[in-house]
Amino acid sequence: MKRFAQLYFELDSTNSTLGKIAALERYFRDAAPADAAWAVYFLSGNKPRQVVPSRKLYALAAELAGLPIWLMDECYEAVGDLAETVAHVLPIASQPDDLALVTWIEERLLPLAGAGDEERMQALAKAWRELDGYERLVWNKLITGEFRIGVAQRSVTRALANVSGIEQEVIAHRLSGVWRPSPASYLALISPLGEQGEESRPYPLFLAHALEPDPAATLGDIADWQLEWKYDGMRGELIRRGAGVYLWSRGDDLINDSFPELVAAGAALPAATVIDGEIVVWQEGKVAPFNALQQRLGRKAPAKSLLARSPAALIAYDLLEENGVDVRTQPLAARRERLEALLAALPDGSPIRLSPRIEARTWDEAARMRASSR
Repeated sequence: MKRFAQLYFELDSTNSTLGKIAALERYFRDAAPADAAWAVYFLSGNKPRQVVPSRKLYALAAELAGLPIWLMDECYEAVGDLAETVAHVLPIASQPDDLALVTWIEERLLPLAGAGDEERMQALAKAWRELDGYERLVWNKLITGEFRIGVAQRSVTRALANVSGIEQEVIAHRLSGVWRPSPASYLALISPLGEQGEESRPYPLFLAHALEPDPAATLGDIADWQLEWKYDGMRGELIRRGAGVYLWSRGDDLINDSFPELVAAGAALPAATVIDGEIVVWQEGKVAPFNALQQRLGRKAPAKSLLARSPAALIAYDLLEENGVDVRTQPLAARRERLEALLAALPDGSPIRLSPRIEARTWDEAARMRASSR
């Protein structure tokens, strides 16, 4: 925990991207795989859910610090952060202990989720007797579910790439989807061979951004661009690898259960194919309003009546992988041509549909077409 708390301090103490990457590299070069795995997990934006109610933590801290609540309130108002306030007011550690980060997480923190109130308070008091300074601050943020750190995901993947010698894009790809912290998963993350479970892992998605008011001034000749409609659905990535089909959401959630018709359609794709697209509800030959899709979201086993009433489709934008080869570095026009051929070979009535191109000769014409969509 001491080394992870030191990393937290170093990252919190600089606004320099290079400084943050250097601190990350130092940590990953020295950390044991079990600790490094949890560090990657937290630095990637994950955090455990809150296991101790804030008001109970607050009251216990005031009691152990010997402060009346009114004075604790004054301290909190001055500091402005619960975890930091508690770290400041508590007495210095009376029983300091240098346990590993993995021990604090797996043996001390996670079991609190199933513990009773009294056991939680005892465990919390014990931890505060063993931790000091930034260690205590990090612990407080973890148990309150407020752990955040000012470092970009790209900085984390770059540091791991520098330490391992693996390309940064490969590291980012391996971290996509559901990544579970363990010594084995960390070693696979930085290994040239990766891990066997990678067949289901999606590629990172590139998100759409609004154009500048005058695209002609910044984008050049419209003939150099591929124009398509932006649908009001949910971004998805459909993977057909090995014997499996995997449908991922933009939020890295595996949503096979919510859209069984898309998973079934994906089984007809050639092996080792990955398609990027938009998940929509398709009714009467067109995309339905978003509220129709909302009825499908989060359902683990949608009823047959719902499947019939609000059938899903995947509007395919792009081909990311073909025959097991990452084709993202190939020109978009070439990927589009291959995507068209691939989808044309699917059975009639497949819910995987090609996103149609928009033919516009000028940016003004494109703008008028865009305005008509409103």
